[in-house]
Amino acid sequence: MHRTPARTRTPRGGARPSLTLALLAALVLGIPAGAARPAFAQAAAPAPAETKPAAGSLTPGKAPDAKPEAKPETKTPAAAPAGAAPHAQAELPEQFKAVRAKIDAAKAELDAREKQLGHTDLTVADLTAIRDSAATVTDEIRTLVTRLDAPLEAARERLAQLGPKPKDTQESADVAEQRVEREAAVTRIDETQRLARSLVVQGDQIVDRVSNRRRESFTRDLFQRSQPLVGAGLWTKVMGDVPRDTRALQSAVSDIGLLFSRNGSLANLLFLGLAFGISVALYFGRRNIAPKGARRDAGKADPSRRAVMLAAWRVILLGTVPAVAGSYAVYYALDSTNLLPSRLLPVAAAILGGLAFIAFVEALCDGLLSPEKPAWRPAPVSDAAATRLTRLAVGIATVITVVKSVEALNSGISAALPISIATRGLGAVATALILAVGLHRFADTEQEEEACFGPYVPTKTTTGIGGPARLLGWAAVALIGLGALVGYVAFAAFLIDQLIWDAAVLVLLYLLVQSVDIFVGRALSDETRLATTLQANTGLRKRSLNQISVLATGAARLVLFLAAAVLVLAPWGLDSTDILSSVRQAFFGFKVGDVTISLSSIALGIGILVVGVFITRGVQRWLENTYLPATDLDAGLRNSITTVAGYCGFLIALALAFSYLGLSLEKLTIVAGALSVGIGFGLQSIVNNFVSGLLLLWERPIRVGDQVVIGDSEGIVKRISVRSTEIQTFDRSAVIVPNSNLISGVVKNRVRGDRTGRVSITVSVLRNQDPVRAAEMITACAQAHSDILKEPPPRVVFKKIGDPFLEFELLVWIVDVSLGQKVVTDLNFSVFATLSGAGFIPPLGPGSSIVTVQGLDTMQSAMGEIASRFGITAPVSEGGEPGRAQRDRGLRSAGG
Repeated sequence: MHRTPARTRTPRGGARPSLTLALLAALVLGIPAGAARPAFAQAAAPAPAETKPAAGSLTPGKAPDAKPEAKPETKTPAAAPAGAAPHAQAELPEQFKAVRAKIDAAKAELDAREKQLGHTDLTVADLTAIRDSAATVTDEIRTLVTRLDAPLEAARERLAQLGPKPKDTQESADVAEQRVEREAAVTRIDETQRLARSLVVQGDQIVDRVSNRRRESFTRDLFQRSQPLVGAGLWTKVMGDVPRDTRALQSAVSDIGLLFSRNGSLANLLFLGLAFGISVALYFGRRNIAPKGARRDAGKADPSRRAVMLAAWRVILLGTVPAVAGSYAVYYALDSTNLLPSRLLPVAAAILGGLAFIAFVEALCDGLLSPEKPAWRPAPVSDAAATRLTRLAVGIATVITVVKSVEALNSGISAALPISIATRGLGAVATALILAVGLHRFADTEQEEEACFGPYVPTKTTTGIGGPARLLGWAAVALIGLGALVGYVAFAAFLIDQLIWDAAVLVLLYLLVQSVDIFVGRALSDETRLATTLQANTGLRKRSLNQISVLATGAARLVLFLAAAVLVLAPWGLDSTDILSSVRQAFFGFKVGDVTISLSSIALGIGILVVGVFITRGVQRWLENTYLPATDLDAGLRNSITTVAGYCGFLIALALAFSYLGLSLEKLTIVAGALSVGIGFGLQSIVNNFVSGLLLLWERPIRVGDQVVIGDSEGIVKRISVRSTEIQTFDRSAVIVPNSNLISGVVKNRVRGDRTGRVSITVSVLRNQDPVRAAEMITACAQAHSDILKEPPPRVVFKKIGDPFLEFELLVWIVDVSLGQKVVTDLNFSVFATLSGAGFIPPLGPGSSIVTVQGLDTMQSAMGEIASRFGITAPVSEGGEPGRAQRDRGLRSAGG
């Protein structure tokens, strides 16, 4: 047995983690010492002590003298390079024994705590001590288990290199010896790890039992019923205990006088008087310091939100800090001078703390509600609501201070239980009454008459306090009052404390959230000095700063809400240790069935993927902007290289992230097989486009920069990805074409072989002109253009002999197909000017634009007859023919 009394005390020591790490490092370094040697060195020094039964009682069947006898027989001159290996192997059992001793000590500590947990008279402090001790030991053992994973995996891998043990033939002595050593190492580490895992489970169970015990104790104390206030039995006992408690109070007063006579030296009295003087000065001075220090100008009608929030915080701090300092000064003087009995120091602490609490409530109401200066009010409430809320809060704080002080006095003089119950009950009833009066004053009193049937129903509130808040307030009044009257005094007192605590936390949460929005969100989103400085120095755009401000305020809000939730749940028995334990368990791994989910591993895996993608993007930008432009590769090939590099980098980052999460290729293969059916039916179009994209990048029938025609769209290829291709048309529109359409459809690539292309224009000349001369002039215009190739030369095709015109077509080849529209325009201008100057294209005369329409006489007569029947007289022109001029104008249409 390795257990000693000294080891049971090691969990409380400060050297346990360092000792654990040292022993574990020695174990990790000692195991590979024999396995990392060459085969001839291992045969020369097989480390006999590693297989001794005393090493950890893991191999009891081995003879301790077998290995030393084999050692001199296998010595060879080649064993010199591994001279340090036998020493490492000889030290290994002692190191391993120390690790096992560490585990034994942890087991003894957990057993002791589990035995202590079996007692039924444990207090909350005892349960907390047991929980803290068990959690500390469990964390250390959990760390040990994690650190044993790598040595165990390494030992198993070394054993796997020897292969399975042959059944038909006998393996050599060296291999058999190595197999025994490595099997012993694997067994030793595996059993140690399994034992440590069992201790981790035991520690977690102890922590869970402690948490359950604490919850049960809290519930039992909370709902324990005492004698009701409405019963005569309680007051009978109170009257019977009053004389005894009066004598106890007189005894306490006499003790104070005795201490003053004994310790009331001049120095102590001066020190106490100075403390009281400082406290009074601070308490009364803060009423003048806070208004001046807040710098809230009553004449300023519309201050900024930033100024309002700064003033609110100054009022709260200047109204609270002096009061707290004054109370602490008096308490420190009473404690240092020993002028007050120790059993009455809690009474002084309750009174002084209550005064500081009242000052805090006043400052909080003044800063948040600002009853006298509505323009500086951060909370959106009316003037009447601000005044009523301030009075209600200060009144409740005063009652609670008096009740807590009397309770502390009862505890100091050891008052009887009925008097303590009556004191707490009366305090709860008084608090409920004050809260009820305050809620009643918050009722809507607006009197407006409306011209409607039935009784008047207010359509809006005048107090600024919503209905749900008042409903919760009345529910609290009912629970507190009834609970105190029927005997659940502890429950009523807890509700009061929880109500005051939650109100303070929520008010501070509101102020902090508003401060974050103003000082963080607006500082980055508005045109502030900080935002301008960041834009100038970092190059960030305004939209990026707005996004950063939104994320920053969101993260700050999340932290504030979580902290507020923790503070609200604190009186219910939930402390920071429970929360940290739950967060740690969720972050570092929790099991759902047989699957262990670790948020930390997921976060780190995502981090690896993000870093890998970031590096990949950097490599892509370097290839695209620096390296590939310096080569002779065309734009399409450069785009293919950049795209393939990006996808390869993403796949590598994804593989590294999956590897960190423990997802091997075999598991990914199973997942891929399970998804194959879904891919075959639901994702076949995506897979088709993906494969088509790979074919486009490999065969490159279409490259970036090519001018292509797909259906009715023609444009320049801007980007080719594995799913789609982006084509920019000449009107600057982007057309996204699936890659499968480019592979299976008909695509016209104007620059597949080279950039040259052909354009043509149609020219018409008068029929009475010489066609040969016209063709020569058209050819001369084409030959004079700089963007038209000399070879092949321009050609003129005589296409048609028409009635009024002769039709020609000019065919030319240009150096770049992207210049087609420009060349066509230049040729049209040049050919028109040349042919017009030679008279081959006549000028357009005014008479040629008039068209006369004939054959409408019958319709004209019919319309005239219809007009005469309705009594409409046709207008008579100056020539005596009615309507002839208008008829002529109606039968003609002018073109010029």
